[in-house]
Amino acid sequence: MPVATLTTELYWLTLTVLMTGLMWMPYIINRMLEQGIGFAMWDPQGETKTEVTWAERMMRAHANAVENLAIFAPLVLTLHVTGLNNDATALACMAYFFARLVHYIVFSFGIPLMRVLVFMISVVAQVTLALTLLGAF
Repeated sequence: MPVATLTTELYWLTLTVLMTGLMWMPYIINRMLEQGIGFAMWDPQGETKTEVTWAERMMRAHANAVENLAIFAPLVLTLHVTGLNNDATALACMAYFFARLVHYIVFSFGIPLMRVLVFMISVVAQVTLALTLLGAF
């Protein structure tokens, strides 16, 4: 059976999904260190508070990444199904991944201007994909 290869867009989508899926780890480990494993895990409402602001910001950055993945993933999958991917869409997907990674880091450290700039890069990447699907590129 031949081995299937991922398009560049699907490759970056896969890395983005993996990265987003693992973003919870640092702030949950922080909760376990602050409150103990048992207490951190026995929170039926998911409302344990943290003593450090970076963990709270990291949690919000993760939620933002999930929200934006709901936009990015369908665009990439639609490009793949339609075969409309090109060099611009490949670059947009790579830029999206790195923008989301940097966004997570700078949001966690509370760097305001940089957070907005890298978020805008990820939005431009999404718009590039959408405009390609709409025939603008």
